[in-house]
Amino acid sequence: MKKGKTIIWIVVCVAVVVLIGVIAYGYYKKATMEVKNPIATMEVENFGTIKLELYPDKAPESVANFIALANRGFYNGNKFHRIVKDFMIQAGSKDGAGTSNATLADLKDGGEDKEYTIKGEFTANGVDNNIKFEEGVIGMARSDYSQYSSELLDESYNSGSSQFFIMTKETSNLNGVYTAFGRVTEGLDVVHKIEEVEVKAADDSEESSNSEVSTPVNPPVIKSISVETNGIDYGLPNTLEPFDYMSWFYQNYNVGE
Repeated sequence: MKKGKTIIWIVVCVAVVVLIGVIAYGYYKKATMEVKNPIATMEVENFGTIKLELYPDKAPESVANFIALANRGFYNGNKFHRIVKDFMIQAGSKDGAGTSNATLADLKDGGEDKEYTIKGEFTANGVDNNIKFEEGVIGMARSDYSQYSSELLDESYNSGSSQFFIMTKETSNLNGVYTAFGRVTEGLDVVHKIEEVEVKAADDSEESSNSEVSTPVNPPVIKSISVETNGIDYGLPNTLEPFDYMSWFYQNYNVGE
């Protein structure tokens, strides 16, 4: 009887030691495992391949949004609709002209066919994101309603959706007030080739010295963007209702009365 109890005791002790070892190894593996950032591969027709490392630790909403749209094919066939030499190249407008964004239906199955926005992830909006807008950095485009009223800062800060831009030169003007969420790791030469395409003033802009000459004559086309997430599910971003500027304008300026 005593011998049987001893054997049971030994088995229990061995089981406890093994369990402790398994738990300890799990913690060790988790602590030492290198979590690789997602890598986006962008194929631009007649220009080449651009690879970008995305930073979910700095801008989780923007990264989740970009991954979801890219891997659902939203950017396939999209155009670079705005190019400013020695500044940036911009794409992601649904209509290819810079006047529309993705809809909830583009973002997820069962989503409504209406546009959405996400929170701006930068210091001015209360987010600790210290990525500087240097050459090759990718950022979220957004609207600037504060030019119409200083009271519209929140609406401006949280107006990003599907449009993005890649810097071709360092600038400090955007630091802390626009969301930077990744960086080019391969294909910076392709970015600069795109930067060199011929541009003109927008067709609907008035001829003046203030007109921005940034509309490509022959817009470069994005064949595809796919993102390797290394097995990590970054989910979907928290979406917001877009600011209705026209309603605000009519209400504040009593248009039509």
